[in-house]
Amino acid sequence: ELTTKGAVNALRRNGGIPAIVYNRHGTVKTVSLVAKEFQKAVEGVSESTIISLNVGSDSHQCLIKYRQLDWLHGKILHVDFFEVESGVMMRAKVPVHLVGSSIGVRNGGILENPVHEVEVECFPKDMPGRFEIDISALEANHSIHVRDIAAGKDVKVLSAADQVVVLVKFAKAEEEVAPAEEAAPAVAAADA
Repeated sequence: ELTTKGAVNALRRNGGIPAIVYNRHGTVKTVSLVAKEFQKAVEGVSESTIISLNVGSDSHQCLIKYRQLDWLHGKILHVDFFEVESGVMMRAKVPVHLVGSSIGVRNGGILENPVHEVEVECFPKDMPGRFEIDISALEANHSIHVRDIAAGKDVKVLSAADQVVVLVKFAKAEEEVAPAEEAAPAVAAADA
């Protein structure tokens, strides 16, 4: 039972992580995780990845909804799991992964990726782990929007369709720097 601050701190000192498992019915269970095993098991796991959480003899299909981090020491302080039900629609944020090398970037453009995840709604069995977007054909002054993502027929995208996921643009050249440098020596010569 992790009911007091002292018990939680003792768990962390002994290499554990306090966590909760909750569901859509409001049921909440407290659990403790082994920090090293948990960090190794969920490396690269996103919010939309369904994992199997084994607690004693029980197994729960869950999403990792929140991880409280201690950035200074690189430790996880707390984890929230959301237990999913197989026949119930759910919402999650799916990460966007860019693949390839853009033509526009190879020609001197700058790649911008303002959206890193897209919110979707679907059944747990249809939940994508991530969206891969091929940017190989992306030229300068072109963009890919949320509406361009192939989510699949059973996945409803909730993010705004006109939101820009990735774009390539050219940087403006700085041409006024050179004349300013030439003007400075001319003023110094006039003073002499």
